[in-house]
Amino acid sequence: MYVCSCFGITEQQVKQHADDGACTPRQIASACKAGTDCGGCVRRIQALLGRGDLRRELLEGRTEPTGAPSGAPALFGTTPDVRLSDAA
Repeated sequence: MYVCSCFGITEQQVKQHADDGACTPRQIASACKAGTDCGGCVRRIQALLGRGDLRRELLEGRTEPTGAPSGAPALFGTTPDVRLSDAA
C-alpha cells in the first residue's frame, strides 16, 4: 500500500527505513523524500513509526511523544494553536 503518492513510497519501504534506523518522520524524509512534497502522508508515517497522534499528546501536556526514547525532543513545539479570532 502506498504511503506517499507524491514519490511512490510504500508502507513496506517506510518500515524498511525504520528498521534501518530512521525513527522520525524527518529521518524517513531524508531517506526517501516521503512527506516532503504535499505533507499528506506525514501522519501515516508517524503512525507507522508508532508515534501516534503527536498533536493530541502535546495538547494533553506531554513533552515527549509516546514511544519516544527518554529525553528525546518532541517533533513540534508546545505553542498552542492561534486562531485569527484570538489575535488582537
